[in-house]
Amino acid sequence: MTVFIDIAYLIALIAISPVAIYKMLRYGRYRAGWANRFGKINRKRPDKKCIWIHAVSVGEVNATTTLIRELESKFPDYEIVLSTTTDTGFARANALFGSRLSVFYFPMDFSLTMKRAFARINPAMCLLIELEVWPNLVRIAKQSDIPVIVVNGRLSERSLRRYNLIKGVTRKIFRGLTLALAQSEEYAERFRKLGMPAERVIVTGSIKYDTAQVTDKVDGADVLATQLGLKNDRLWVAGATGNDEEQIILDVYRRLIEQKQFANLRLAIVPRKPERFDEVANLIKETRFGLIRYSALKSGKLRIENEELRNKAVVLGDTMGDLRKFYSLATVIFVGRSLVPMGGSDMMEAAALGKCTIFGPHAFNFKQAVDDLLKANGAILVKDTDELFNAMKKCLTDTSYASQIAQNGQQIIRKNQGATARTIINISKMLK
Repeated sequence: MTVFIDIAYLIALIAISPVAIYKMLRYGRYRAGWANRFGKINRKRPDKKCIWIHAVSVGEVNATTTLIRELESKFPDYEIVLSTTTDTGFARANALFGSRLSVFYFPMDFSLTMKRAFARINPAMCLLIELEVWPNLVRIAKQSDIPVIVVNGRLSERSLRRYNLIKGVTRKIFRGLTLALAQSEEYAERFRKLGMPAERVIVTGSIKYDTAQVTDKVDGADVLATQLGLKNDRLWVAGATGNDEEQIILDVYRRLIEQKQFANLRLAIVPRKPERFDEVANLIKETRFGLIRYSALKSGKLRIENEELRNKAVVLGDTMGDLRKFYSLATVIFVGRSLVPMGGSDMMEAAALGKCTIFGPHAFNFKQAVDDLLKANGAILVKDTDELFNAMKKCLTDTSYASQIAQNGQQIIRKNQGATARTIINISKMLK
């Protein structure tokens, strides 16, 4: 089967190469980390035993913060290494952990490449964040008696259908997993349907609740407020937005500020992907709003001294790592990639800050959090542009309503924390 998997990978690689080359040339993506992708990986402490954590992109990397902290505390004899797939994930991993962990790009799952990676990493355990179950990784680990554990396991209905298209192959792969620590019973049942024995699937909850810091203050937020020139303004933050959402946000914003009661409302848009910063900047200009790029404020190249500019311009958050600062200053937060079918972004971070949080109907990547928040009236679901406008209008005019939504949301985050501790308990049983 290994040969057939490698052939399938090769065909897929050839098929996607034109798109990858275009993105490489147009956006500068996929240019870095090729030695890693071919299995050449160096550890900082090769003398130690090793735990290999794989987190695909920014969201999964952020989810590892409490997990890594606890692993470092409880297992100081182990070196922790962290791999990621995307450029943004790698940048985030480096920013969070690069000073103390070996951070590298995930090797391609060709059999020879993965064997080389295992030989160089020599892990005692592999932890796969959310899913990312790769056939050759699982096979090689199993042959070497290395536990492979899915942490914070999430398996959508769509993924289940896709896996079932190759059910024979899928069942063999999933039976090779040592444990699946699932976010919910719903996800756990899907792991069982894909062939995992029931005793190897455990519901631990979502570790993202633990990484969501319940606080009313974020370091650096005061500086940001000064840079933005916030006075008596109310700030609407649209965070982690995706394709086509920014136009909706701008349309709703225009409708709001046309009403005198919302004249002091300002808007900040923070796109999810940095390669879209220029695209969104051009969109803001095309819709005839003034534009303030936060990168210019942050670098000191721009200062908001003109009152008209301050009041009417849309702020574009075109830097990495500042979203929580924006969220902490918000009156209302819209969490993006959810009005369009992109799976949503992390709304737990917004709720944990005690903010009135709104998101769209396509947040299937965060189904458990969506269900928990909506059940407790701790967030607002909108289905389209008009519902977003009406929700914003109500939140801005009925402050007690918005405040109650925010309080409920923050309480749900507190209530659901503890998954990291349960995860560590199960991991501990598997370390030799």
